[in-house]
Amino acid sequence: MAMQINSGAVSAIFSYAYGILHSLLSTYLNATIIYGLALLLSMIIFAILLFILIVLFVYLFSWGERKLMARIQARHGPSYVGKFGLLQNMADVVKLLSKQDITPKNADRLLFHAALPIMYALFVFMLFFMPITSFFDGIGTSISVIIVFALLSISPIILFIAGWSSGNKYSSISAQRSVMVIVSYEVPMLLVVASVALMAHTLNLATIVSMQSKFWYALLLPIGFVLFFILMLAELERPPFDVREADNELIAGWLTDVSAPYYALALFLDYTRMFAGTLMISILFLGGWLGPPILPPFAWIMIKVILVTIFIIILRATTVRMKIGNIIKLGWKYLVPLAVLNLALAFAIATFVLPALH
Repeated sequence: MAMQINSGAVSAIFSYAYGILHSLLSTYLNATIIYGLALLLSMIIFAILLFILIVLFVYLFSWGERKLMARIQARHGPSYVGKFGLLQNMADVVKLLSKQDITPKNADRLLFHAALPIMYALFVFMLFFMPITSFFDGIGTSISVIIVFALLSISPIILFIAGWSSGNKYSSISAQRSVMVIVSYEVPMLLVVASVALMAHTLNLATIVSMQSKFWYALLLPIGFVLFFILMLAELERPPFDVREADNELIAGWLTDVSAPYYALALFLDYTRMFAGTLMISILFLGGWLGPPILPPFAWIMIKVILVTIFIIILRATTVRMKIGNIIKLGWKYLVPLAVLNLALAFAIATFVLPALH
């Protein structure tokens, strides 16, 4: 159950960095210090590569969401700035970042400015434990499932702080709604994740992917797959669960009082959460990076992430927002019992069906 470096990417970077540092600093520093510096450098380089991947996904996803929603609603969407409107997001970023950053008068300045960066760092750190391929894996540990969902469970606290610290009643109500929804849906989510761990006999995400080499868990546990997709929508606060930003009730929710640069960071956070959520769906139920050898593993997992993302966008464009009372009722009255049923089915399949298949 110990933490370990179990990543081909990090190990390759570490070996290269250690060789360079050892040749340059071996006469000045002992081997232990050089080892530590090489490990630190390799993790920094991996973090930069991961950040580049996140930025690319966020940029393309935000553009694709606007184009696809426009097509569904018989509009053109971004089309003038750059080819196919690809530079429209760049123009929007420049516009948002060039505006003045204003702190509300009644806000708790420290918490107000710290909440969103902390939450973003939380999700980036969570991505370190989520393997994108068997080679591109940050921190390998035998309990990566527990760590990922432990980090995910911290987000309601930070969301509440972000809304409460602004000193605005609409932001506070929005933050309370977010906490109510996320806490209500974490119980069935953990039950669904437990069913996947039961099927794979492990809490390691990379091993869960490798155990789906013959059958995706979406095929063996269709109830669990549908449940996890719904629960992840609620966790990400995407339509029809976007009660935190019920604009006809709460203006802009917990972002009501934020200025343009802070709002840009909030948008970046939302799309980063989307990347983490769709990646988790692909890992747990769609076989991760596994696929026919006609494409590399990275291409397969990105295809699955993109397809899940497109379906989420379609839901946003075609569904109406649920009332907060109906969301809570759905979670406790229907999703929790179905999650328990799914766990029982997973036990039966893992005990009687999988041994016969293998």
